[in-house]
Amino acid sequence: MILEIIIIVLLSGSVIYFGWRALTLANVTADQEEYIRELEDMSQYMYDQIRNTYIEMKKIDHKGAFKEDDEAGTTFTMLKKVITNLEKEFNAETEEKK
Repeated sequence: MILEIIIIVLLSGSVIYFGWRALTLANVTADQEEYIRELEDMSQYMYDQIRNTYIEMKKIDHKGAFKEDDEAGTTFTMLKKVITNLEKEFNAETEEKK
């Protein structure tokens, strides 16, 4: 009789502990998913800002005034490379989600 009570108490305690652990892990997972969504939103925002800046720079450089051998031209070229890489990455993510 006493042995049965001890087993029931131990099993009940185990169920409570593992239930609590499961809920804790579920909350952690939900927090991580929210954080990942926030990072994705911030990445998209940064990509949009960089792309808009590049478009504006192209408008300013409609005469080809930015040469690669000066500071502005080097910056313009670097920005173009960054945008090209971001476009590849974001387009790849968009295709994966389809």
